[in-house]
Amino acid sequence: MSRRRWYSHVGRHTLLLIAVAFSLLPVLWVVSASFNATQSMQFQKLIPPNPTLDNYKTLFTSPQYKYGLWLWNSVKISLITSTFVVALTALAAYSFSRFRFKGRRVGLFGLLLVQMFPQMLAIVALYVLLLTMGHFFPFAGMNTHTGLILIYLGGAMGFNTWLMKGYFDTIPRSLEESAKVDGATSFQAFTKILLPLVRPILATIFVLTFISIYSDFLIASVMLRTAEQQTIPVGLRVLISDQYGTRWALFSAGAVISALPFLVVFLVAQRSLVSGLTRGGVKE
Repeated sequence: MSRRRWYSHVGRHTLLLIAVAFSLLPVLWVVSASFNATQSMQFQKLIPPNPTLDNYKTLFTSPQYKYGLWLWNSVKISLITSTFVVALTALAAYSFSRFRFKGRRVGLFGLLLVQMFPQMLAIVALYVLLLTMGHFFPFAGMNTHTGLILIYLGGAMGFNTWLMKGYFDTIPRSLEESAKVDGATSFQAFTKILLPLVRPILATIFVLTFISIYSDFLIASVMLRTAEQQTIPVGLRVLISDQYGTRWALFSAGAVISALPFLVVFLVAQRSLVSGLTRGGVKE
């Protein structure tokens, strides 16, 4: 190995180690803080002098907090929304990719235009919408998980439809035509032939949607009012909002536990993520 190549090799690995350290240090600091017995970050060290598991026990045993319920609410809302987003997006993307109908291009660019504006810009309108819906459909109004899921569905459809539509465009139409020659309907060709082939993008959209919804704070904090309906991001605020700066160890323990669903979802779908993210970039 030449000296120039050796320097290049060392430089790349040095940058890689710096990037890994920069990413892992905050995580290690939060994990360390979750074992802190003093509940203060003033003298926090990477290795706490008197580590304890009391913070984790308090989250699930103290009647003052509803951490287990908050965790369940977040997982439930994220799973239901992600499942519906994948199902509806697959149908919409298949229609835009395979069928030619009046208003197709206008619809596609309309979805793209809507995604240019963050969902939080419409938070006042969404608040009024749920408030009005609650008078006619109480199960989907304010302070309900159904209403929150409907808001998330509307915000996730546009970008994901474009992403999945690009993936459908990479699959030859001859596969569906062969299935139709054998007697399959369009829906059967979609479910039996195409869906198994687009599994990577389905997993990618599911994971991206799950992460986005699971970590949302702003919309959930506005639409959910009672402690029994709150999600993890909103509930964790309770741990430090009453006495600011006195329960950071408890907050860190809650943050560590709330990260576990992320790890589970990534471990399950990791094989499909890379392929799903890289194969959808085709030209319309």
